[in-house]
Amino acid sequence: MGVSGSGKSTLASALAQALTLAFIEGDDLHLQSNIAKMQAGQPLNDADRLPWLQAIAAALSSRTEGAVASCSALKKSYRDLLREQTGEPLYFICLNCDPDIIAARMQARHGHFMPASLLTSQLASFENPQGEPATLLLSCDQPVSAMLAACKAWLEDQAGLRTITKTVPLPES
Repeated sequence: MGVSGSGKSTLASALAQALTLAFIEGDDLHLQSNIAKMQAGQPLNDADRLPWLQAIAAALSSRTEGAVASCSALKKSYRDLLREQTGEPLYFICLNCDPDIIAARMQARHGHFMPASLLTSQLASFENPQGEPATLLLSCDQPVSAMLAACKAWLEDQAGLRTITKTVPLPES
């Protein structure tokens, strides 16, 4: 979880591969009307995000063997909805770093529907999950390999996942 440009999809994909679990790209579950709204530079509101969050919860719930999903989950109420609707233990990894680093990443990427101009609204909506159960706060200004190692160690401790041994080639950010 984290704002757009924080590296959620890159890390989640690598983590899913390392854990041999399905990867659910949250961006793929947005309604077309929400994508159009964001492309037009308009931030989403809670009502816009509700069906998206429900779709992510349904996708997670459909995976009996577990899954890794990328999702902004900016507000506590969004994370609580995901926790409630999946009925399964969820582990959140919150990626956060200097907004200038994230803005530079957003400006450098091509073909994504989320313009860098919406970063300010995402940062304003963000509610730090510090103190929430099963949540790791992680700086996204480090290499993917370092973030992945931290995630694996934390999950081994939190979830008792003792068999994480797969080596994954990683894109460096």
